[in-house]
Amino acid sequence: MASTKTATLTIRVEPDIKEALRIAAREEHRSIANMLEVLIREHCEKNSIAIGKSTTKEQPRERSE
Repeated sequence: MASTKTATLTIRVEPDIKEALRIAAREEHRSIANMLEVLIREHCEKNSIAIGKSTTKEQPRERSE
């Protein structure tokens, strides 16, 4: 399996959000970074947001309310 490079992402969140993420990761036996990646992937799939090479050239979607 070919390895892919990862990118560093530094974010600031409220302590309560960080703690909730830590608990969610622990309950699923994941690292915090992996849990965050899973949550982002699930959000993108749910909202039809492509992940991959096409995301950088993708036009913004119109939001439905």
